[in-house]
Amino acid sequence: LDKITKMAISYREIRTERQWRSSTGLTKDQFFKLVEQFRIEYEEVFDECLSEASNHRILKTYEDLLFFGLYSFKSGLTYDLLALSFGMSNSNIYENQSLVIRILENILSATGDLPLRAVESEEAFKSYLQQDSTLLIDVTEQKIQRSVNQDIQKEDYSGKKKYIPPNA
Repeated sequence: LDKITKMAISYREIRTERQWRSSTGLTKDQFFKLVEQFRIEYEEVFDECLSEASNHRILKTYEDLLFFGLYSFKSGLTYDLLALSFGMSNSNIYENQSLVIRILENILSATGDLPLRAVESEEAFKSYLQQDSTLLIDVTEQKIQRSVNQDIQKEDYSGKKKYIPPNA
């Protein structure tokens, strides 16, 4: 107990394709292919390589930074748990996650793979749907803090617990 060691998750510890997919959502080959795109985009955005900026950065390689970002998105952990897992402060977690989002958005935009965030009209939405044969909709329910105000509570209530049997 004299020496406290920080826990740090690393892509270097991943041994199987199953671990690659569960921690990043990618295979090992896909990850390293994305690392190269990530490096190119990072250097274009910041006009320097990560190693030049790394003396003040905790994540010093493109692989480390990308792995951190993908792991944080895939796991859905809070900043507190990510900070514990990666041996960083919450503010470093936020900064690194924001950086990865910025770079990945640029890559996805350049390749035409950035998901549509909003549409201006029903016609624009119908036109967009005709471009692809697959539509993915995230319907993950998010927990929220209950308001003490009853009217606001009613607005946020999903009604999920009111199950009515089909033959009732």
